[in-house]
Formats: sequence, structure tokens, C-alpha cells
Amino acid sequence: MYYGEIKTCDIANGPGVRTTLFVSGCRHHCEGCFQPETWNFEYGKPFTEETTDEILKSLKPDYVRGLTLLGGEPFEPENQKALTELLRDVKKYFPKKDIWCFSGYLFEELTGKQKCELRYNNESLPDDHPRCEVTDEMLSLIDILVDGEFEQDKHELMLQFRGSSNQRIIRVAESLAAGEVILWSDERSLENLMKNK
Repeated sequence: MYYGEIKTCDIANGPGVRTTLFVSGCRHHCEGCFQPETWNFEYGKPFTEETTDEILKSLKPDYVRGLTLLGGEPFEPENQKALTELLRDVKKYFPKKDIWCFSGYLFEELTGKQKCELRYNNESLPDDHPRCEVTDEMLSLIDILVDGEFEQDKHELMLQFRGSSNQRIIRVAESLAAGEVILWSDERSLENLMKNK
């Protein structure tokens, strides 16, 4: 896996101060994407053990609320194995910090309840794309998933933590347990989620 950037002290991609990892590789190719260079699976630098160490070190301060995964596309199968290993470490060393992930894939596509239909690419893909052997575990390690492709005609500047109004902010553990999407509504709900861990 490659990545484009690691931002520390990020306040734009989830509540509070966060570390944000921008991974490389994306098949969505959304019109109006704010960083199309990350579509390339080899953009940036290789993700190594040193990269993991850098991220874990950045999460140590008490004022850092959690980790956010962005892209590119974290749930491309090529990225899932390395990210799952990273998330295991984050949960092990920082169990009280939350993990957010932004994905162009829908929650239903990631759980296998709905077939994926990429709109911007004619690449031949397996029927269960983007699912692979670690998808379920990766999902289980994420607290909040912002799902859905960015849609330029639904772009609204005032949306909280989303680029377009079709995207949903989903409480993953509760949604998996309920078998249906449970939305995150405000910061207080996440605080309660983290307190009850």
C-alpha cells in the first residue's frame, strides 16, 4: 500500500484534533474530487512499519481524539490488509480513541448486502468487490464510517464532515449489530459511544 500524506493536528475530518492518513488508490474517480492524484495506487510513499510507528506516536498526546482514514479509497482491497493491521495496533494501544473512515463505497457494499456498481470506471472487477478476506475485521475496527461517493451536484459547504448530501455518517458497531444503518447525529453521541466501550 502507498499513502500520500499523514496530517497531525487535523480538525477537518472528524471531531476534535486527529491524525489523518490519506491512502493512495481509488477506483471511484468522482467528478470534483479534491485530490485526484490519489487515484493512482502508487502515488506518494510506500506504507511501512516506520509509517505505522509514526502514526502511533502521533496518537499519544491526550488532546488527540483519534485517527481518520481518507483517500484515495481505504476500502480498495489492495489497501485493506495494511490498514487492518494498523487499526489493530491503534485499538490495542489507544482503545479510548475513535477511528473514522471515509469511503466511496456504501456500507451495504462493504458488508456484502448490496452489489457494488462503480460509476466512473469500466474495470472488470470480482462480483464481491470491494470485499476481501479482511473486510469484516476492518469494518469492526472502525467506529464511524462516512460512506458514499462524492457527488458534485450534491455538494454543500455547510455539511458536517461530508462533501455531498448523499454521504452518510454511520455508527459502525451499532449498524452491524442492528443489521441496518444507524446514523451518527452529533458529537455528543460519539462521546457516549466512546464512554460505553
